[in-house]
Amino acid sequence: MHADFRSIPTDPASTEALARQGLRYELVGDDVARQDALTQAAARGFYGTELEQAGLDERRPAFAERRTIGVWDDSAADPATPIATVDSWTTPLGMPGGGSLESWAISMVTVAPTHRRRGIARALLEGELRAAIANGTPIAVLTVSESTIYGRYGFGPATWSGELVIDTKRSRWVGPVPAGRVHLVPRASVKEFGPPIEQRARRHGSIAPWDGWWDRQLGLRPSEAGSSRDIRAVRYDDEAGEPQGFAVYRVKDAPVDFTKHPVEVIELVAATDDAYAALWRYLLELDLVHEVVAWQRSVDEPVKWMVADARAVLTRSVTDHLWARILDVPRCLQGRTWQRPGRLVLDVADDLGLAGGRFALEVDAAGTARVTSTDEPADVTLGVAALSSLLLGGASPITMAAAGRLAGEPAAVELLHGMAVTPTPPTLGFWF
Repeated sequence: MHADFRSIPTDPASTEALARQGLRYELVGDDVARQDALTQAAARGFYGTELEQAGLDERRPAFAERRTIGVWDDSAADPATPIATVDSWTTPLGMPGGGSLESWAISMVTVAPTHRRRGIARALLEGELRAAIANGTPIAVLTVSESTIYGRYGFGPATWSGELVIDTKRSRWVGPVPAGRVHLVPRASVKEFGPPIEQRARRHGSIAPWDGWWDRQLGLRPSEAGSSRDIRAVRYDDEAGEPQGFAVYRVKDAPVDFTKHPVEVIELVAATDDAYAALWRYLLELDLVHEVVAWQRSVDEPVKWMVADARAVLTRSVTDHLWARILDVPRCLQGRTWQRPGRLVLDVADDLGLAGGRFALEVDAAGTARVTSTDEPADVTLGVAALSSLLLGGASPITMAAAGRLAGEPAAVELLHGMAVTPTPPTLGFWF
């Protein structure tokens, strides 16, 4: 394992593949001009606005925390601006049972529209996977803008999220009424008390947010001050006065009827059930509000059971969220707690040749796994993308077998289902 993942050189195979097209594939490094050019290129790639200097300054500290790569075309009209971008960092990934594995988080994957269909994205992604392996990191993760791309690199959807839309006129509160207290607080103060709460509230399938994430979610970037003044924050303290949760939201304009303001929930993070109930009750009982909308929520939100009219809570836009890619099968399977004991032989296919093989998975009564290579006949055969989807416990092997994503005798598939699927689904609350 490298002492500093940021110092891992660019992947030789990707470097050579891109050089054959006259393209330079390089670490961005500490050069401020190159950093700013890459930031602008990434913003362009996601159809964002061109950043002013203040916006560039705010994003520059991230380069000290991440391994950032650009691809340059010296024959382009603007040779100083990369035509492709990617960055990555190592971060703990929450695993079933409360533990974590180091993961290789990949972000900011863009290719300029002038350079599409030239294998540049393939070079970027395969280069990241090989860099992760060089670092000794057993799994890669990302969130995606296009869900048709990443399966070809062995990624599978591992968490799902939905958008909650709640009609407050129908959602009379019938849930718990905690004895603690909700306080209005300055949004900047959330950066002080929020991180420990977020860490305790994290569920399997989550990664740790970075410092810039807090500034973004709280509207604390100076360049966005004008558009973030309507953001409000509340904190829930338990009976002993200890902070246990917070919500960040904005009340949007009601153009015609002043009694029908929509509320946009930016974050709702609760480390206890009482905090969860108190914060949702606060939002749903705001005066002059007719609708509360929350994005990137778990597909099993308890708030649906806390209102008198279940139809007041609509879950829409359920979509794949975190995608995972196993790079070391034994370490990943041994890195989680399993739900029941059992023994299965898994035959894992990997088109990229990074993590395939046949493995005996033996789980004891405590849910602890032992994984060894074997030549025994396979009980279940599947691709590495399917195994990556199953790893966090949010996908059903029975359903995936019916969809043709894995194969095995029904008894073996049912055993894998009982071993793998967790009581609550994995959840990630943000995009990266």
